[in-house]
Order: sequence, then structure tokens, then C-alpha cells
Amino acid sequence: MSTVAELYWDPYDGALAQDPYPVFSRLREEMPLYYNEKHDFYALSRFTDCQRGLADWQTYSSSRGDILELIKTGFEIPAGTLIFEDPPVHDLHRRLLSRVFTPRRIAMLEPQARAFCRNALEPVRDAERFDLVAAVGAEMPMRVIGMLLGIPEADQAAIRDQTDAALATEDGGQMEHGILAFDAFKEYIAWRKKNPSDDLMTELMTAEFEDEKGVTRTLTDDEVLTYCTVVAGAGNETTGRLIGWFGALMARYPGQRQELVADPSLIPNAIEEILRFEPTGPFIARYVARDVELYGQTVPEGSAMVFIQAAANRDPRRHDNPDQFDIHRVAQQLSFGVGAHYCLGAALARLEGRIAAEEILKAFPSWDVDWEHAELAQTSTVRGYKTLPLLVSGAA
Repeated sequence: MSTVAELYWDPYDGALAQDPYPVFSRLREEMPLYYNEKHDFYALSRFTDCQRGLADWQTYSSSRGDILELIKTGFEIPAGTLIFEDPPVHDLHRRLLSRVFTPRRIAMLEPQARAFCRNALEPVRDAERFDLVAAVGAEMPMRVIGMLLGIPEADQAAIRDQTDAALATEDGGQMEHGILAFDAFKEYIAWRKKNPSDDLMTELMTAEFEDEKGVTRTLTDDEVLTYCTVVAGAGNETTGRLIGWFGALMARYPGQRQELVADPSLIPNAIEEILRFEPTGPFIARYVARDVELYGQTVPEGSAMVFIQAAANRDPRRHDNPDQFDIHRVAQQLSFGVGAHYCLGAALARLEGRIAAEEILKAFPSWDVDWEHAELAQTSTVRGYKTLPLLVSGAA
């Protein structure tokens, strides 16, 4: 007699993270409102529930953080941490960052980002194998953020390593909240005040705004530090993992890779499909600010709710053949969030993903992966490859 395994999902279980989609499928169908007793949190996995919930900041608050560990510890979030705020103060701070983090500023980064990507690939152009994550994925995002903020190139790698270390966890372990105390930018802020330039950090220092008390002022040094930390922490690890997923999925689907080689105009949509199919941030948490009724149950105020975007992105109620990877698919995905907290860096992530894809395909029209030595990174917030060895002996 066959038995169905007990349905259990643990965001800290590295074994489950290797291939979470069978469990996510069961959650959507069997327990659309899931409760984990061990870690005391609820989870939603259907597209409509995640889309609606992420937009409902009155019920699902960001004020206690968007990472399960932070919500459960009750850690006091520093004031001005944009991603951990609710309207109206969130809207005020987001408008300020939007004023300086503009599409024009992002577009201006393209030539530098492309030059960096080409230079990063040059040393491995004639290699028979190389690690895509080490060559591009771990380097490009922090370099681009460094360009954006005005961090000297010689110091960008050290800042990347500090942000990665703050996010890393051991199997079964939880993330520390050190990322919020990250102060690597302090010396640059002091230096930039004396040496202003055409970069995001300088604009953050000089932009005038009306604060929540109605006072027109500029940001304090501590506030500038918080903004820089948010930009660096949010955009570094996730975008690097996106580049890794590109390498992995293009190896698994070589026919679609060849379509991209033949017609690079398909690359932007391919990036969207990668974000849907293998989101680098598979889930996000919220603090439940008031009792809410879901699927005949009451989720009490004070609970933690996890929205599993990776499960929602493959909901068959929303997408046809959702477990099929298709670069021609035109579909909404929740990987950048919804509503007030829609990822402010989405355009930058898309730019970096597109440039990396274009340059990798130019240098290496075909490759395989040494799957035996590929390794997924273990964090409780980001899912992607720590090591991805490409076999490119047949590359042009």
C-alpha cells in the first residue's frame, strides 16, 4: 500500500532547497494556507493569494522586516530602512530614492557594465571550463552598484564580500541581522561629502525633501548610510544569482539558447522567464498586523506570513504548463514583488541580466555544466548557484 509523505516545508532546510518545486506544488494544491509549527509561521503559495497579500500592507506589514528571522526575533529595524517600512513614511522615503535612482541614471551604467562584463570574460575566453559565478555572477552586480554609488573599484569586492557574508547561512541555520548594521560605506560617505561627484551617493547627500514632520531638509549621514546599505544589499546577491540561473537554464535548454544566439532581441523576455521559473528570492515574509481569515482559518495578529513567490510563479491557475521553461512566454511574475514594495532595483537587475546574457552568448554560443561540481548557495533568503562550472571546449 502506498502512502503519501507528510507535507512539510522548512525554508531553512538545504535539502528541500535543492528542488523545492514538488513541495511547492503540494502546498498550492493541498495546503494553500500552510502552518509550520516548528518555526511558527504561515505561508501562502497560490498566485492570487501572494499577489493580493503582498499589495495589502495594512494587513501584511513590512515594519518588522521582510525576512522571517527578523520578524520572529522582534529586532528593532533602524529608522529609514526603506524596504522595512509601510506607507505613508515608506512612500516618502521611496519617492526620495526614486528621484535620484532614475531610469536615466540606470541607463547610463550600460556602457560601463558591458565593458566590465567583456573584461571579466576575456581571461576565460579560451578556457575549456570556468566557473560562471566566479567570473561574472559574483562580480558584476557589486561592480555595477559600486559604479552607481561612486565606490572606488579597488574596494568594491570587499563590500560585496561583506554583504554576501551577512546573508549566508549554514544548512538548517538562520540569517543573522548583521546586514542591517552594515557600515562599510561610512568612510565613503565622509569622503564624498568633501569630494562630491555625479553619483547616487552624492545625490542622496544633497537632495532636499520634506520629511514626515513637514521639515524640508537633506538626509543625515546615518540616513544616507541606510539608503546605501539597502541598495547594495538588495541588488548584489539576487542579481548575481540571476546570472547563474541563466547559465544553468541555458545548459538545460540548449535549443532555446540557440534561439537567443540567433536572435538576441529575445533576451529581455528570456530574462523575465528565468525570473519566473527560478526566482532568486523564492519567498518573502511579512508581519501580520491584524487578524485575517484565510481558507476557513484565522491567522492571528502578530503572526509571520511567508509569501512563496517561487510557488506562485508556477501556479497552473495563472500560467499554462507552468513547469515548462519557455523564453517566448509572456507572463506576469511576482519575483520583484507587488505594490508599494515593488523592487526599486528591478530595472537595474534586468539591465545587468540582459547585458550578461548578451556578452556570455557572444563569447560562448554553447556550453554544458559540470553538474557534479555545481553547488547551490545556502541562504534562507536567496536561492542560486554558489559554483557553476561551465564546460565550453566547443566555444567559438
